[in-house]
Amino acid sequence: MLEKKLIIIVGPTGVGKTALSIELAQYFKTEIISADSRQIYKELNIGTAKPSEQECKTVPHHFIGSHSIHENYNVGKYEQEVIKQLSQLYQKHNTLILVGGTGLYVDAICNGIDSLPETDLKIRSKLENLFKQEGIAALQEKLKEVDIDYYKTVDLNNPHRLIRALEVSIISGKPYSSFRKKNPVTRIFTPIKIGLNINRDVLYDRINKRVDNMIHDGLVEEAMTLFTYKHLNALQTVGYQELFDYFEEKISLEQAIELIKQNSRRYAKRQLTWFKRDKEITWFEPDEKEKIFDLMNSIEHG
Repeated sequence: MLEKKLIIIVGPTGVGKTALSIELAQYFKTEIISADSRQIYKELNIGTAKPSEQECKTVPHHFIGSHSIHENYNVGKYEQEVIKQLSQLYQKHNTLILVGGTGLYVDAICNGIDSLPETDLKIRSKLENLFKQEGIAALQEKLKEVDIDYYKTVDLNNPHRLIRALEVSIISGKPYSSFRKKNPVTRIFTPIKIGLNINRDVLYDRINKRVDNMIHDGLVEEAMTLFTYKHLNALQTVGYQELFDYFEEKISLEQAIELIKQNSRRYAKRQLTWFKRDKEITWFEPDEKEKIFDLMNSIEHG
């Protein structure tokens, strides 16, 4: 029986992961699993830069638009569902592809995650009140005190992530980041990790242009249809929160667009901080396709 492989493509937002994953999937005649915590929601389309309908027809994709923003979804559920999906797909493929920029999702598939403490409603309520009264900066400062490692990598503009990390840290008396498994679980596949990165100025320019394209494609209108649900965890995210502030007349549309660009660039920086700690990742620039395919071939025939 041939060894099962999982090609994992990671990197910052806007770097070109989707295009590479489709080329590799066509080459291996296989399927793609998304590791993107935003693209999983069917209601979020333009603001999450989902693969196009045509791209999804070219190669089978899983965990794209598969869940609703109204579900209480988390990394633990993602791990369970993807591991089950992988075991089914490995019955017909020896190689599968996992692609995305959500580091916690990738970690969960490769190493598993320790079970987190149950929600404590009193602590959750206190933290939510802190957020309402003193703003997101108060949560950021508190997280910096109790878990500097997670502070360096988390999306600092996502209050849900900050509150959950603080809640776990307070309940357990241990940093949230310590719940990432120290002893990886046994998986049925061998991971092959590919990282994409590019000159920072080029990446930031790509991100800025991508945001402009999203606005052109109707992001403001999409966000308006979701405004009623702005309190949901799934919508505590870049591209929507800024526009919700615009709808509430806290900022102008021009300021909202500029903030989306700025927060997207910051998010990309944090993604790189997360992935750069993983020494198993081999890094390439997006245009080094030949080198990537040479590596794949050497592993395939090695």
